[in-house]
Amino acid sequence: MYLDYIPDKTCVELKSLKLYIWSFRDEGCFHEAVTNSILDDLVQATDPRFMRLTAKFFVRGGIFTNVVAEHSKPGWNPKPKIDLGQFDSEKNYRG
Repeated sequence: MYLDYIPDKTCVELKSLKLYIWSFRDEGCFHEAVTNSILDDLVQATDPRFMRLTAKFFVRGGIFTNVVAEHSKPGWNPKPKIDLGQFDSEKNYRG
């Protein structure tokens, strides 16, 4: 799972998030339902400006599912995207 979010006043503690996500490991639910449930719980706990949860499920038989769920606080508008593609992701310096 990938979590992208812009917090408002509270944030997510990563160890707690990991343990919470692991609690769904043996649940018998649809992938979409699990993803939406996790997003709903995280939004309720943190009240972020923006949150996107991308869940990638690998199952038997070679079939996998990608589910993306998003939340935006009413009235929140993102700033324009900044392209950082000019920087090599494998280097920690410019040039």
